[in-house]
Amino acid sequence: MMLKNLSYKLTTLLVLSPVSLADASRPWQMTLQDPATPIMEGIVNFHNHIMFFITVIVVFVSWLMARCVYLFEETQNTKAEKWTHSTVLEIVWTLIPALVLMVIAVPSFALLFSMDEIIDPAITLKVVGHQWYWSYEYSDYCTLEGGESLNFDSYMIPEEDLTGGGLRLLEVDNRLVLPVNTHIRVLVTAADVLHSWAIPSFGVKVDACPGRLNQTSIFIKREGVYYGQCSEICGVNHGFMPIVVEAVNLENYVSWIADKLDGLEV
Repeated sequence: MMLKNLSYKLTTLLVLSPVSLADASRPWQMTLQDPATPIMEGIVNFHNHIMFFITVIVVFVSWLMARCVYLFEETQNTKAEKWTHSTVLEIVWTLIPALVLMVIAVPSFALLFSMDEIIDPAITLKVVGHQWYWSYEYSDYCTLEGGESLNFDSYMIPEEDLTGGGLRLLEVDNRLVLPVNTHIRVLVTAADVLHSWAIPSFGVKVDACPGRLNQTSIFIKREGVYYGQCSEICGVNHGFMPIVVEAVNLENYVSWIADKLDGLEV
Protein backbone atom coordinates (compact mmCIF):
# COMPACT_ATOMS: atom_id res chain seq x y z
CA MET A 1 0.00 0.00 0.00
CA MET A 2 2.83 2.36 0.87
CA LEU A 3 4.60 1.68 -2.44
CA LYS A 4 1.34 2.24 -4.31
CA ASN A 5 0.83 5.62 -2.64
CA LEU A 6 4.43 6.60 -3.36
CA SER A 7 4.01 5.66 -7.03
CA TYR A 8 0.82 7.71 -7.23
CA LYS A 9 2.52 10.74 -5.66
CA LEU A 10 5.46 10.55 -8.07
CA THR A 11 3.13 10.22 -11.06
CA THR A 12 1.08 13.19 -9.88
CA LEU A 13 4.24 15.23 -9.34
CA LEU A 14 5.49 14.54 -12.86
CA VAL A 15 2.12 15.37 -14.44
CA LEU A 16 1.56 18.58 -12.50
CA SER A 17 5.15 19.82 -12.71
CA PRO A 18 7.16 18.54 -15.70
CA VAL A 19 10.35 20.22 -14.49
CA SER A 20 10.10 19.28 -10.81
CA LEU A 21 12.60 16.43 -11.22
CA ALA A 22 14.73 18.20 -13.82
CA ASP A 23 18.42 18.85 -13.28
CA ALA A 24 18.67 22.63 -13.26
CA SER A 25 20.25 25.28 -11.08
CA ARG A 26 18.27 26.42 -8.04
CA PRO A 27 18.15 29.85 -6.36
CA TRP A 28 21.08 30.27 -3.95
CA GLN A 29 22.41 26.85 -4.81
CA MET A 30 25.79 26.25 -3.13
CA THR A 31 26.41 22.63 -4.10
CA LEU A 32 27.03 20.79 -7.36
CA GLN A 33 24.13 19.40 -9.36
CA ASP A 34 23.39 15.69 -9.12
CA PRO A 35 25.72 13.76 -11.46
CA ALA A 36 24.22 11.97 -14.45
CA THR A 37 27.43 10.72 -16.10
CA PRO A 38 30.52 8.86 -14.85
CA ILE A 39 32.61 11.97 -15.53
CA MET A 40 30.44 14.14 -13.28
CA GLU A 41 30.50 11.44 -10.60
CA GLY A 42 34.30 11.57 -10.75
CA ILE A 43 34.25 15.37 -10.49
CA VAL A 44 32.00 15.24 -7.40
CA ASN A 45 34.18 12.58 -5.75
CA PHE A 46 37.33 14.56 -6.51
CA HIS A 47 35.71 17.70 -5.08
CA ASN A 48 34.93 15.85 -1.83
CA HIS A 49 38.47 14.43 -1.80
CA ILE A 50 39.97 17.92 -2.13
CA MET A 51 37.65 19.42 0.49
CA PHE A 52 39.05 17.10 3.17
CA PHE A 53 42.58 18.42 2.67
CA ILE A 54 41.40 22.01 2.36
CA THR A 55 39.51 21.75 5.65
CA VAL A 56 42.50 20.28 7.50
CA ILE A 57 44.87 22.90 6.07
CA VAL A 58 42.57 25.83 6.86
CA VAL A 59 42.03 24.65 10.46
CA PHE A 60 45.73 24.02 11.06
CA VAL A 61 46.92 27.32 9.53
CA SER A 62 44.21 29.28 11.38
CA TRP A 63 45.21 27.67 14.69
CA LEU A 64 48.90 28.34 13.99
CA MET A 65 48.30 32.00 13.10
CA ALA A 66 46.08 32.58 16.16
CA ARG A 67 48.68 30.96 18.40
CA CYS A 68 51.49 33.06 16.94
CA VAL A 69 49.51 36.30 17.28
CA TYR A 70 48.63 35.52 20.90
CA LEU A 71 51.98 34.17 22.13
CA PHE A 72 54.20 36.68 20.34
CA GLU A 73 52.13 39.74 21.16
CA GLU A 74 54.11 42.48 22.93
CA THR A 75 52.42 42.05 26.31
CA GLN A 76 53.11 38.30 26.29
CA ASN A 77 56.74 38.59 25.15
CA THR A 78 58.29 41.87 26.19
CA LYS A 79 61.75 40.69 25.21
CA ALA A 80 62.56 39.36 21.76
CA GLU A 81 64.09 35.92 21.93
CA LYS A 82 66.95 34.76 19.75
CA TRP A 83 65.77 32.97 16.62
CA THR A 84 67.20 29.54 15.96
CA HIS A 85 67.00 27.45 12.78
CA SER A 86 65.74 23.86 12.74
CA THR A 87 66.84 21.71 9.83
CA VAL A 88 64.39 18.94 10.76
CA LEU A 89 61.48 21.40 10.86
CA GLU A 90 62.37 22.81 7.44
CA ILE A 91 62.51 19.30 5.96
CA VAL A 92 59.16 18.41 7.50
CA TRP A 93 57.32 21.51 6.30
CA THR A 94 58.71 20.94 2.81
CA LEU A 95 57.92 17.22 2.54
CA ILE A 96 54.39 17.30 4.00
CA PRO A 97 52.98 19.81 1.43
CA ALA A 98 54.71 17.87 -1.35
CA LEU A 99 53.09 14.63 -0.19
CA VAL A 100 49.70 16.34 0.06
CA LEU A 101 50.06 17.61 -3.51
CA MET A 102 50.91 14.11 -4.71
CA VAL A 103 47.85 12.64 -2.99
CA ILE A 104 45.73 15.29 -4.71
CA ALA A 105 47.46 14.95 -8.10
CA VAL A 106 47.06 11.19 -8.58
CA PRO A 107 43.21 11.15 -8.70
CA SER A 108 43.15 14.40 -10.68
CA PHE A 109 45.36 12.89 -13.39
CA ALA A 110 43.09 9.82 -13.57
CA LEU A 111 40.02 12.07 -13.89
CA LEU A 112 41.62 14.22 -16.61
CA PHE A 113 42.58 11.08 -18.55
CA SER A 114 39.04 9.69 -18.34
CA MET A 115 37.58 13.01 -19.54
CA ASP A 116 39.70 12.89 -22.70
CA GLU A 117 39.18 9.19 -23.37
CA ILE A 118 36.97 8.59 -26.40
CA ILE A 119 35.35 5.14 -26.54
CA ASP A 120 33.99 3.88 -29.86
CA PRO A 121 30.73 5.88 -29.98
CA ALA A 122 27.32 4.57 -30.97
CA ILE A 123 26.02 8.06 -31.80
CA THR A 124 27.71 11.19 -33.12
CA LEU A 125 26.16 14.57 -32.32
CA LYS A 126 27.35 17.82 -33.87
CA VAL A 127 26.73 21.05 -31.94
CA VAL A 128 27.09 24.46 -33.61
CA GLY A 129 26.90 27.71 -31.64
CA HIS A 130 25.35 30.79 -33.24
CA GLN A 131 24.50 34.30 -32.08
CA TRP A 132 22.40 33.45 -30.12
CA TYR A 133 21.08 29.92 -30.42
CA TRP A 134 22.31 26.36 -30.86
CA SER A 135 22.10 24.07 -33.88
CA TYR A 136 22.20 20.28 -33.56
CA GLU A 137 22.93 17.66 -36.19
CA TYR A 138 22.60 13.91 -35.79
CA SER A 139 25.32 12.94 -38.23
CA ASP A 140 24.54 9.20 -38.19
CA TYR A 141 21.06 9.50 -39.68
CA CYS A 142 19.78 10.74 -43.02
CA THR A 143 16.63 10.44 -45.08
CA LEU A 144 16.25 7.82 -47.79
CA GLU A 145 15.41 10.44 -50.40
CA GLY A 146 18.12 13.04 -50.89
CA GLY A 147 20.25 11.91 -47.95
CA GLU A 148 19.36 14.94 -45.84
CA SER A 149 20.76 14.67 -42.31
CA LEU A 150 18.65 15.28 -39.23
CA ASN A 151 19.36 18.78 -37.91
CA PHE A 152 17.43 21.55 -36.19
CA ASP A 153 17.88 24.83 -34.34
CA SER A 154 17.17 25.33 -30.65
CA TYR A 155 16.02 28.78 -29.47
CA MET A 156 15.15 29.96 -26.00
CA ILE A 157 11.42 30.30 -25.28
CA PRO A 158 10.58 33.88 -24.20
CA GLU A 159 9.20 34.29 -20.70
CA GLU A 160 5.78 35.39 -21.94
CA ASP A 161 5.43 32.16 -23.99
CA LEU A 162 6.28 29.71 -21.19
CA THR A 163 3.63 27.10 -20.37
CA GLY A 164 3.33 24.15 -17.99
CA GLY A 165 5.75 25.41 -15.37
CA GLY A 166 8.66 25.97 -17.72
CA LEU A 167 11.90 27.37 -16.35
CA ARG A 168 12.58 31.03 -17.10
CA LEU A 169 15.56 31.64 -19.44
CA LEU A 170 16.21 27.88 -19.60
CA GLU A 171 13.47 26.39 -21.79
CA VAL A 172 13.95 25.90 -25.53
CA ASP A 173 11.58 25.23 -28.43
CA ASN A 174 13.49 22.13 -29.63
CA ARG A 175 15.03 19.93 -26.97
CA LEU A 176 18.03 17.75 -27.68
CA VAL A 177 16.99 14.10 -27.23
CA LEU A 178 19.66 11.53 -26.35
CA PRO A 179 19.52 7.90 -25.18
CA VAL A 180 20.76 6.66 -21.81
CA ASN A 181 23.45 4.00 -21.36
CA THR A 182 24.92 4.82 -24.77
CA HIS A 183 28.35 6.17 -25.70
CA ILE A 184 27.83 9.48 -27.48
CA ARG A 185 30.48 11.52 -29.27
CA VAL A 186 29.84 15.27 -29.31
CA LEU A 187 31.54 17.51 -31.89
CA VAL A 188 31.36 21.20 -30.97
CA THR A 189 32.07 24.23 -33.15
CA ALA A 190 30.76 27.75 -33.77
CA ALA A 191 29.61 29.68 -36.82
CA ASP A 192 30.45 33.22 -35.69
CA VAL A 193 32.06 33.90 -32.29
CA LEU A 194 33.27 31.91 -29.29
CA HIS A 195 30.59 29.95 -27.42
CA SER A 196 30.74 27.20 -24.81
CA TRP A 197 28.43 24.18 -24.64
CA ALA A 198 28.06 23.34 -20.96
CA ILE A 199 25.76 21.04 -18.98
CA PRO A 200 26.63 20.84 -15.26
CA SER A 201 24.98 17.46 -14.57
CA PHE A 202 27.04 15.89 -17.36
CA GLY A 203 30.32 17.46 -16.27
CA VAL A 204 30.67 18.82 -19.80
CA LYS A 205 31.97 22.24 -20.81
CA VAL A 206 33.37 22.43 -24.34
CA ASP A 207 34.40 25.62 -26.09
CA ALA A 208 32.81 26.23 -29.48
CA CYS A 209 35.40 27.97 -31.65
CA PRO A 210 34.84 29.16 -35.25
CA GLY A 211 36.89 27.10 -37.69
CA ARG A 212 37.76 24.49 -35.08
CA LEU A 213 36.11 21.21 -34.12
CA ASN A 214 36.33 20.21 -30.45
CA GLN A 215 35.31 16.78 -29.24
CA THR A 216 34.02 15.22 -26.05
CA SER A 217 32.06 12.14 -25.02
CA ILE A 218 28.94 11.58 -22.91
CA PHE A 219 27.50 8.47 -21.27
CA ILE A 220 24.19 9.35 -19.59
CA LYS A 221 23.28 6.94 -16.79
CA ARG A 222 19.72 8.01 -15.95
CA GLU A 223 16.70 9.42 -17.70
CA GLY A 224 15.65 13.01 -17.10
CA VAL A 225 15.75 16.58 -18.37
CA TYR A 226 19.07 18.39 -18.04
CA TYR A 227 19.62 22.12 -18.38
CA GLY A 228 22.73 24.05 -19.33
CA GLN A 229 23.73 27.41 -20.79
CA CYS A 230 26.38 28.97 -22.96
CA SER A 231 29.35 29.53 -20.64
CA GLU A 232 31.30 31.94 -22.82
CA ILE A 233 30.61 35.66 -23.02
CA CYS A 234 29.58 35.63 -26.68
CA GLY A 235 27.72 38.91 -27.03
CA VAL A 236 24.75 40.94 -25.90
CA ASN A 237 22.39 37.94 -25.81
CA HIS A 238 24.91 35.60 -24.20
CA GLY A 239 22.54 34.78 -21.33
CA PHE A 240 19.72 33.78 -23.66
CA MET A 241 21.00 30.64 -25.40
CA PRO A 242 20.20 27.77 -23.01
CA ILE A 243 20.70 24.04 -23.58
CA VAL A 244 18.08 21.41 -22.76
CA VAL A 245 18.84 17.70 -23.07
CA GLU A 246 16.09 15.14 -22.62
CA ALA A 247 17.57 11.73 -21.83
CA VAL A 248 15.24 8.84 -22.69
CA ASN A 249 15.49 5.08 -22.99
CA LEU A 250 16.70 3.60 -26.26
CA GLU A 251 13.24 2.60 -27.51
CA ASN A 252 11.84 6.11 -27.11
CA TYR A 253 14.97 7.54 -28.71
CA VAL A 254 14.59 5.31 -31.78
CA SER A 255 10.93 6.28 -32.08
CA TRP A 256 11.82 9.98 -31.81
CA ILE A 257 14.50 9.64 -34.50
CA ALA A 258 12.10 7.78 -36.80
CA ASP A 259 9.41 10.46 -36.40
CA LYS A 260 11.92 13.23 -37.13
CA LEU A 261 13.22 11.48 -40.25
CA ASP A 262 9.67 10.86 -41.47
CA GLY A 263 9.01 14.56 -41.05
CA LEU A 264 12.00 15.38 -43.25
CA GLU A 265 10.79 13.11 -46.03
CA VAL A 266 7.28 14.56 -46.12
